[in-house]
Amino acid sequence: MFPKKLNQKLEVRKASNALRKLGAQDDLVDFSSNDYLGLSKNEIIFDNAHKFLIENNIKQNGATGSRLLSGNHKLYNQAEQQLCEFHNSPSSIIFNSGYDANIGFFSSVPQRGDIILYDEFIHASIRDGIKMSHAKAYKFNHNDLDDLEKRCQMERNRSPRDSEIYVVTESVFSMDGDTPNLLALVQISKKYQARLIVDEAHAIGLFGENGSGIIQDLKLENDIFARIVTFGKAMGCHGAAVLGSHALKSYLINFSRSFIYTTGLPPHSLATINCAYNELLKSDSKSRLLKNIRHFKSEIVNNKLEHIFIESNSAIHCCVISGNTKVKSIAEKLQHNGFNVKPILSPTVPKDKERLRFCLHSYNSLREITQVLNLLATFVRF
Repeated sequence: MFPKKLNQKLEVRKASNALRKLGAQDDLVDFSSNDYLGLSKNEIIFDNAHKFLIENNIKQNGATGSRLLSGNHKLYNQAEQQLCEFHNSPSSIIFNSGYDANIGFFSSVPQRGDIILYDEFIHASIRDGIKMSHAKAYKFNHNDLDDLEKRCQMERNRSPRDSEIYVVTESVFSMDGDTPNLLALVQISKKYQARLIVDEAHAIGLFGENGSGIIQDLKLENDIFARIVTFGKAMGCHGAAVLGSHALKSYLINFSRSFIYTTGLPPHSLATINCAYNELLKSDSKSRLLKNIRHFKSEIVNNKLEHIFIESNSAIHCCVISGNTKVKSIAEKLQHNGFNVKPILSPTVPKDKERLRFCLHSYNSLREITQVLNLLATFVRF
């Protein structure tokens, strides 16, 4: 018999029409994946990664151990140096995934007596890392700088002099697609001697020169304590990195458990990261994606859907449709018509803030974008 308490939790999910299931891949028009630039299917990257391994006489399927034992093969040093140069960072340290990077960073860096102030819409991986930390953590209202400043002032006034305040945000939020005022966030952090941490998972490849991210686009690299960049989205491969000072890298090597106690990435993953960044410098995928984003936003207006869409200039555009049952029904209708648009249900997002999440790509056609929004307009008015 399956444990009663666990079964009850599954039944609650079923009753609220929120039970998650794994779906099969399909041939629908892609408006759901994070492959914003189409690099996951890029044959040049695939072929160049293989060629790179052969030319360097690397015929190895796995890392053989953690990086502190036997897994720190030479491609790690090359990839991390490439990241430092591309992202204008003194140091970088690669983790196996964005989840591992956030768990490892937030569980180890903030100390007992420190304060973490995080945006209420921060990613689940950051929340999980914060839960593992010994620091006290408080959320501030989404992109609300007044609320953040009040909390900074309150915590700075009552905290010991040696307490650190960490402010945590994303440059593009994964469930809303919006962006905070990073210039103002930097000023608030400086004012209260707080350390700013920015997750750039959904900005890399899309914003800034050559897709280097919003932080570099605003020339704020030296004002950020740590940046988290991931490779499983626009870069089309796998892994993540924390960008920061040499001292931060040394600290994470010594105290980040998700770095210390896991097998390293195989050489092929590192070669693919290398080739993906090289291709990013030459590809026109970014310009095609930006064109599609502009067209999508204009079609929102043409279909009079502005009132249900969250404002966004990123590749993520969310249409708020309250209720798990209703948003799932509309998603199924879009899928039946050939468009893979996924519903985001509560409890992933707050109740009554359920939504359709449209992810735009360089390979979506203008016609596909027009068609899917015309259909959406029909379904939400039905």
